[in-house]
Amino acid sequence: MWLWNCWCRLGYYGFTAFMMMQNLNSRGFRAFSFTIPSTRELLQIFEIAAPVFVTMTSKVAFYALLTYSATSMGAITLAGHQVMVNILCMCTVWGEPLSQTAQSFMPEMIYGANRNLMKARMLLKSLVVIGAIAGLTVGTAGTIVPWLFPRLFTNDQMVVQQMHKVLIPYFTALFVTPSVHSLEGALLAGRDLRYLSQSMGACFCVGTFLLLLVRDKFSSLTLCWWVLVFFQWSRFGSALQRLVSPTGMLYNENFNQPEQVKVKAT
Repeated sequence: MWLWNCWCRLGYYGFTAFMMMQNLNSRGFRAFSFTIPSTRELLQIFEIAAPVFVTMTSKVAFYALLTYSATSMGAITLAGHQVMVNILCMCTVWGEPLSQTAQSFMPEMIYGANRNLMKARMLLKSLVVIGAIAGLTVGTAGTIVPWLFPRLFTNDQMVVQQMHKVLIPYFTALFVTPSVHSLEGALLAGRDLRYLSQSMGACFCVGTFLLLLVRDKFSSLTLCWWVLVFFQWSRFGSALQRLVSPTGMLYNENFNQPEQVKVKAT
């Protein structure tokens, strides 16, 4: 199943990339031409890609470790966990458009010729509010289905009991996820990549320590899911603290400006 999901994602992203390149090609860009990048271009790509890679890897690794912890608790517990984590993954994609919106519109407000940090703050506020509403809606719907209709996924009553044990932490983690996406999208838009990767790495390390502690000392699936809640809300808190800071990108006119000038010069 995991391998099949990887192949499906690869096919989806490949098709999406092809369609985007085809659209650029129809507009006069040479999207299908390939050139060897220079050392400076490679360095610039690395400066952007490395922190994003650390961020994405930390998230994937934490979810993998969460499943690994459930594996050590027996087949019944693992089955209940797999059902809930798959539903969680299906519901979390609803927050991705908020991240994409922030990455599309905020760079011009932060670094553009007509930069306006007030508008950037207003946009972020709107995205967080929409994220909270989306989190409440999706979280409620995503919790009601396994709560009232668990037989859509399994007929085993013991597996259903394991699913119901994690409903509260499941909802708590899912509720904040769209807002997390909007905040992290704003950090990506403002090129605050070092902080994003460092905060994600710190959340991953602390979450991993707590997850291993819970698994070894208590062997409780419910506590493991509460560690997931800690991981999600820690990401929310660290990103929000950075964005509302007086020295952050949305309040400091000189934030990251020398680096931006260097990019423009190249």
